[in-house]
Amino acid sequence: MLEMVLLDKALCLPAADIAALLSGKLIAALPRVPVQKGWTFALYPYIEATRQQENSHRSNCTVSTSTAIAQASTIEAWATCEQCVMLHSLEQVEALSRSTIWQREALKLALEQRQHLFLAFLRVHRTPELIKVNCKSLNADKFGKFVGLSSLDERFNQPEKITQKLPVLSDRTFAQRRQKLENLEPPDHPELEELHDTIAQLANPAAVHLKQDLKYFLGWAETAIVDRPQPKWIQEIAKAGNSSDGDYFEKLVRKSFIELGFTNSQNNPKMSLDPEATGGAGGIDFFCDAPYRIIGECKASKSQKVADHKDGAPAQLLKFGGSYLKPEEFADSIRIIMAPGEMTDYAKQTAIGHQMNVLQPETLQRLVELKQAYPGAINLWELKSCLSQLPFSQAADDKLNQHLDRIQQEIQVRSRIVEVLQSRAPKELGIDFIWGTYEALNPPRSLTQAELKDILIELSSPLTGFIGRKDSDRFYFLRPLNLES
Repeated sequence: MLEMVLLDKALCLPAADIAALLSGKLIAALPRVPVQKGWTFALYPYIEATRQQENSHRSNCTVSTSTAIAQASTIEAWATCEQCVMLHSLEQVEALSRSTIWQREALKLALEQRQHLFLAFLRVHRTPELIKVNCKSLNADKFGKFVGLSSLDERFNQPEKITQKLPVLSDRTFAQRRQKLENLEPPDHPELEELHDTIAQLANPAAVHLKQDLKYFLGWAETAIVDRPQPKWIQEIAKAGNSSDGDYFEKLVRKSFIELGFTNSQNNPKMSLDPEATGGAGGIDFFCDAPYRIIGECKASKSQKVADHKDGAPAQLLKFGGSYLKPEEFADSIRIIMAPGEMTDYAKQTAIGHQMNVLQPETLQRLVELKQAYPGAINLWELKSCLSQLPFSQAADDKLNQHLDRIQQEIQVRSRIVEVLQSRAPKELGIDFIWGTYEALNPPRSLTQAELKDILIELSSPLTGFIGRKDSDRFYFLRPLNLES
């Protein structure tokens, strides 16, 4: 049974410190007073502390005063002191700066003013619910010191009860991080910390996943993101294409091309990529103009063949393409018909003669699923090359699937390389060793050492982040490249 924790006091810290403690990036604080081992207390983002410390943190770890004011109405963390030490020397302070979010000059100034610094190692927990605080005015000298909760809000006439422990870090991870900080050791991978901070403000799914994976590897979080749930609409592409709901299928096709990385800058509803609309009567079903032009028609059907009459998809593509594009623009565009089932002979000849790729809804779904599972796997220029070459008409579907087969094999190659490094983690391995081990494991395909090096560099780039790189030709494991079923 969990022993109840009673909080009757709070340590006043800058909002940036508390944010870093809650993210797992920091495991210590710099109180102005000694803190006894075993003391338990709330962490309060004190406005005056934030103002006094605006230039004390690295630029990517600051919290604005306005944000701190907003946060001052709540307490969302509490901590137990595991140890409190005193730092006396300039060397210790400089080493502390390299290991934490605090600026070297600010620490030096504090050391000069006080002759010593207290460094408290804190086991931080999230509160099960935000604790609302109707903050009274506090004296500016409370920065880095303790205040009674009743000083923050008179309703705290009794200690706040915590009945559920939600540690930011596990015992094992905290112990590892504590040992490194006790020895004032520099971070193992400062380049990865910089990468994390660089992408910290990005909200797209790939950046969010990479941020969590980096936090896991750096010891700031307990788990990496393994399951990347696929959006429901992707699973509906093939079903919609084989139905009678043509409007819904057209919207999913537009959404698919946006997911793949295509855009449309035209302010014309008749040649759009808006996934919430359709081309309607007289309009092109989908149109992309960057990174290159794609023009297409959709034909959802349960059983009908793609016809050769004037309302058939090939004829419509020719008609509307000629209406909205100049002849040279239409000739330079990738032409696609999204349709299930068979085509009439005449429709086939029309598609072949005008270099139209007739693709199955299942193939589009496979393409988007691959892009969603492995964001860097689909090279749009390689896709253009594939769709620009013979064969056309329905044979283009096999052509594209063969292209996707090659992509999946390359993903398997990269996954196997990452597995080699994972099996030896956290060691840094040279190319000779990686190559020999890879070739001995019945690989998806054999590689030369030059090919292996190119792939290792690709996997260690900030855009992928599966492995790290040191000293030019030595590599180490960061996160798994999991193969989807």
